[in-house]
Amino acid sequence: MNIGFGGEDGGGIYHSIYDDFYWYTHFSDTNFQYGRALAQTGGTAILRLADADLLPFEFGDFADTMDTYVKELKTLAQKTQADIQERNHEIEEGVFQATDDPKKPLIAPPVEPAAPYLNFAPLDNATVVLGRSAVEYRKAFEKINSNGGSALAAASLADVNRLLIQSERKLTNAEGLPNRPWFKHQIYAPGFYTGYAAKTMPAVREAIEQKQWKQAEAGIVVVAHVLQDEAELISAAAAKLGAAAH
Repeated sequence: MNIGFGGEDGGGIYHSIYDDFYWYTHFSDTNFQYGRALAQTGGTAILRLADADLLPFEFGDFADTMDTYVKELKTLAQKTQADIQERNHEIEEGVFQATDDPKKPLIAPPVEPAAPYLNFAPLDNATVVLGRSAVEYRKAFEKINSNGGSALAAASLADVNRLLIQSERKLTNAEGLPNRPWFKHQIYAPGFYTGYAAKTMPAVREAIEQKQWKQAEAGIVVVAHVLQDEAELISAAAAKLGAAAH
């Protein structure tokens, strides 16, 4: 979980040699109001999570985010196709030879194989199912919380909570990512070459970036399977929650 305050300015400094206690108490948060507010916010969120009879999870934003990631992958694939096509055209037209400096000669890049069209249907189907399951859970959640939450107070929610606890783990698989089996999460991972910035749906995204088309196709199937499993879990939790409300 990552929480913070922002929007008033550019965010101050980041990893500066001047980022010390003196700077913090004289220029950043002189009376510790922001630090205290952030600690209170984080503490309240953790207490809310720890003490809730029903874990306060909501899957609508997650489903929308997964749909956004798939759209980003499609855009990336299309741009990569277009870039290869344009570069090959420039090579064939002799653009690199024409613009080469004879005093500092360079070697023109080789012609690349045309990028294939990837089959995103498994991911499209998975995100649709995920969106439906999120709606199912929201409706069941609203129903059990109606009438002042009396149904929630009377219901046995242990089974639902056990499912909800598994929801993040469903986004992993035992095989891990290509070339990095120790990274099990299929939605988020540090970039293979960035080492810090996160890549979303990395098995697919990084394969496209590296023009490993067969690996990208395989990654699409893997990530789609993970999202299908997540959707099934959410639907199961919604069904148990709905039964508890009766």
